[in-house]
Amino acid sequence: MNGFVDGRMTEGAAGLSAKLSAKLSAKLSIVILGLSITSSWGNGHATTYRALVKALADRGHDVLFLEADRPWYAAHRDLAEPPFCRTALYQDLADLGDRFTREVRDADLVIVGSFVPDGVEVGGWAIRTARGVTAFYDIDTPVTLAKLERGDVEYLSPDLIPRYGIYLSFTGGPTLGRLERQFGSPMARALYCSVDPERYYPELGAGQGGPRWDLGYLGTYSPDRQPTVDRLLVEPARAWTEGRFVVAGPQYPETIDWPGNVERTDHLPPDEHRAFYNAQRFTLNVTRADMITAGWSPSVRLFEAAACGTPIISDWWPGLDGLFEPGTEIIIAADAGAVLETLRSMSDDHRQAIGERARSRILANHTAAHRAAELEMFVAEARATVSTA
Repeated sequence: MNGFVDGRMTEGAAGLSAKLSAKLSAKLSIVILGLSITSSWGNGHATTYRALVKALADRGHDVLFLEADRPWYAAHRDLAEPPFCRTALYQDLADLGDRFTREVRDADLVIVGSFVPDGVEVGGWAIRTARGVTAFYDIDTPVTLAKLERGDVEYLSPDLIPRYGIYLSFTGGPTLGRLERQFGSPMARALYCSVDPERYYPELGAGQGGPRWDLGYLGTYSPDRQPTVDRLLVEPARAWTEGRFVVAGPQYPETIDWPGNVERTDHLPPDEHRAFYNAQRFTLNVTRADMITAGWSPSVRLFEAAACGTPIISDWWPGLDGLFEPGTEIIIAADAGAVLETLRSMSDDHRQAIGERARSRILANHTAAHRAAELEMFVAEARATVSTA
């Protein structure tokens, strides 16, 4: 089974933190076909890939990242040439085959990510071409499964799932068993998002005179998230006019009536995330409806904020208490009243203690180095399964 059950380490993953310095005796050659690593505009994939790939490189592996060249990302490339991997842009499937067949064929591990353009065709080609381990990395697992239930095969089809050697899922818990039983995955494993602690950490000097905002939220607009943003941030802002609030992220409709004490920032590149979190007394985490239903689906923003030591106010979903201890490492709020009570009444010492405990949890279990080591473990498991079949 995977290294985590309900978000907690199992025996198979026990002691992983202590073993992070141990590296595989052989370097892996890895090809990743992902949505984007060069542009974080309007997507959370780039941040995840950057942290994971950098950690893989730090552990001695060679990574080639292949990304479909799309105009909306080309106009917003905030890391055009990542220094920790080789990166190449391609136009379409024919271009992939012409230029990268050898790399995919000879790689020890080939990963195809969710929401890759023409993902079904790209995935089929990768599976047919690769001689090493193949994996589908689903950064959107509940969304993907909901799409499959509707017959939507935008980037993954049911017949591909059994053909991938590993299904790497952003969602843990019962969903992993469903992927194996219902969809036929030979090996479904949780590979949660993570954070690079060299990029996300507390800055004591941030915001001279104290934090700039009482509560902030970072996230691309999503219709199913907005009612919760309204309930847990907009309503408190209307009720507490002396409070200072901020919402950062692209694609919000101009029709939203933001209160005067809510600042709006459009796209916030990853290089500015740390300063953004450190400028808040509290930060808000809001989860998409599909993720709440599935549970065990932490967002990368959750881990980024915690790594910065910024106390988190979050909605509730199953499995959250396996990642953070409610009340001592994270604050759960169901309505505007609970948010206002926290913002107005919690002492600074209490607030900072919650942030510090959450940061300790992240450093112990959820850094990019942890994810890279877990991926190594899954690849070794897949190889062993094939060799004994």
